[in-house]
Amino acid sequence: MKDLTTSVNRRSLLKATAASGLVLATPTIFSRGAWAQNFANDPTNKSSVTLGFNVPQTGAYADEGADELRAYQLAVKHLNGEGDGGMLQTMKPLALKGNGVLGKKVEYVTGDTQTKSDAARSSAKRMVEKDGAIMITGGSSSGVAVAVQSLCQEMGIIFMAGLTHSNDTTGKDKRKYGFRHFFNAYMSGAALGPVLKEEMGTDRRAYHLTADYTWGWTQEESIKNTTEALGWETVATVRTPLGAGDFSQYITPVLNSGADVLILNHYGKDMVNSLTQAVQFGLKDKMVNGKKFEIIVPLFSRLMAQGAGDAIKGILGTTNWNWSLQDAASQAFVKSFGQEYGFPPSQAAHTCYVQTLLYADACERAGTFYPCEVIKALEDFEFDGMGNGPTLYRGADHQCFKSVLVVRGNENPSSQFDLLKVVKEVPAEAVTYDPTIFGGELGTCG
Repeated sequence: MKDLTTSVNRRSLLKATAASGLVLATPTIFSRGAWAQNFANDPTNKSSVTLGFNVPQTGAYADEGADELRAYQLAVKHLNGEGDGGMLQTMKPLALKGNGVLGKKVEYVTGDTQTKSDAARSSAKRMVEKDGAIMITGGSSSGVAVAVQSLCQEMGIIFMAGLTHSNDTTGKDKRKYGFRHFFNAYMSGAALGPVLKEEMGTDRRAYHLTADYTWGWTQEESIKNTTEALGWETVATVRTPLGAGDFSQYITPVLNSGADVLILNHYGKDMVNSLTQAVQFGLKDKMVNGKKFEIIVPLFSRLMAQGAGDAIKGILGTTNWNWSLQDAASQAFVKSFGQEYGFPPSQAAHTCYVQTLLYADACERAGTFYPCEVIKALEDFEFDGMGNGPTLYRGADHQCFKSVLVVRGNENPSSQFDLLKVVKEVPAEAVTYDPTIFGGELGTCG
């Protein structure tokens, strides 16, 4: 892996996209108790600090939620000095010592978002008001992420987003108290474009089926912009309800549309169902316009690949991280997670584990749990050793920039987990964009 200190050109490019006037500041370490400000659930006089893990334990994204919770529990163990330390052995720079956070033992409470915005807000509010959570994290839906992020802004609580891929999360709906490690729909499009051109050409007709909420909308827009720039024609864009289950009524019209590519802007069990049904309808075996019919799933996960079985073979998409990566950080996490649970982690598990460590490390670097100082410690923070290579947490929009993986459903898997083959590792520079293009205002702290 390229050392962070050798990434001068990359850092220069990423910093140049930040809002005018932003300057990277060296974190200042303050002694505990140096802050006079009052803030929600200040743990200064307590021996422990409580984190709130708000994940989908029911609903269409429950599989991701279960893996997120496993990762959160593992992160707490490592923060408290239990187990092998995982990425505490590879993260750099690192302020954490494996004795909790600022000397306080880390505890946690959980909630079920149900993959519903109202339920997620209610759960988060309960964890803050009744359980004393000082930070909220989690979710596998961008609708949930946007809703909870807004609530946390109102309550003065930092929100470390889990799995959220909509451009809006760090775009028009970004908030000062919210941070996203996961990549977004724009990055998926930017990463996929060159591969689609090389493998499928510039003369294609695409049909979109899209989850009808913020993630699906921005995913459709980003992929549509990418493919039309290649010369592809968009035949139709059809919205589908979250958790539809039976997608046959949406797939049937594709057969007679003249499209030769189906783009499934679906995730979780919805993607498993829509892809499986599309294959059952014979789409992968069709020839249309003199070309082999193709199916694209812009946002992949191993958990979805497991659910879809053989239907996933050969299908192109993108992912935030994959357990097969060979860098020391990824393998350290895979080892820890595997020892704890008996199988490799998903991308949802990875991003949630990393988010927990990043928040805790920022508290250590700031020398306080006071949110405004923790936010300063996270903004424009550059780190390595957590998978995906050198990473910037951009201060202008609180979006992480790192490498993105283009993957394909493995035609010849060596195990039940070897389901996604990395086709291309796209560097951060290729998916970085101007922070103003999606609008929105971060707002203020305090």
